[in-house]
Amino acid sequence: MSEEINQIVVPPSFIELFIEPGRIKPNAPREQIAQRYEMCEDLATALTEQAGTLQWQLGIAERDVLERMHAGLREPSSGLTEAEAQWVVRRLAELMDW
Repeated sequence: MSEEINQIVVPPSFIELFIEPGRIKPNAPREQIAQRYEMCEDLATALTEQAGTLQWQLGIAERDVLERMHAGLREPSSGLTEAEAQWVVRRLAELMDW
């Protein structure tokens, strides 16, 4: 495992995405979970500007912005699972203080 991956602290809320109901261990290796986390965290951060712009341009509520973002992230072309899409939207809301 590379040292860079080893330095990433993956929050429990993200690790939970890889734990099947009734199980206690993730169903993917730590390295894979860390890579997916880094991608999702970067995506949430990148979407902050777009979310703010969307809210300003359309004059819509924060919840509506998040729903639109979630709809886009749920598209198969996003490369995210449903659980990851939901996590990204929750993280985006945190980053935006919404």
